[in-house]
Amino acid sequence: MCGIIGYIGNADKTKNVILDGLSRLEYRGYDSSGLAIINGSTTKLIKSKGKISNLLNHTKGVTLKGNLGIGHTRWATHGLPNKRNAHPHKAGSTSVVHNGIIENYIELKNQLLGEGTEFKSETDTEIIAHMVEREINKGSDFQSAVKETFKKIKGAYAAVLISEKYPDTIMAVK
Repeated sequence: MCGIIGYIGNADKTKNVILDGLSRLEYRGYDSSGLAIINGSTTKLIKSKGKISNLLNHTKGVTLKGNLGIGHTRWATHGLPNKRNAHPHKAGSTSVVHNGIIENYIELKNQLLGEGTEFKSETDTEIIAHMVEREINKGSDFQSAVKETFKKIKGAYAAVLISEKYPDTIMAVK
């Protein structure tokens, strides 16, 4: 079980809205937490092992402005509960947070590994970012890339995605 949040709105409020939302969702996962905020064409990603208070400490005094962002509090299902496996996961321009289990992630991960993809985590979630980014690089727009990716994913899940190439869009999938 995990908690996920997405926000689009006032750039000065994004960090606080996401952190407040994660604090309210902490009961859904104590293993790790993180956030990703897009400012222009760059994503600032901050992740922390343990409770939300650790993430709050890591973000104290850090200026994080951007009109959209995502956040996650994790209860580990795939991969150890550590900073490396904390969400959001990022591949290229795409960042994702996810709740649930991708039943066919080993098959999909092996396909991506065969194409030369390098993974930074042990989670099933990271494949989503890589698959969406692959579709964008083939010429799909963000919405089409997300739709095409989730046609291939089996399981019970919810996910929220952002892309530096589409800095005014949040995609949510269930």
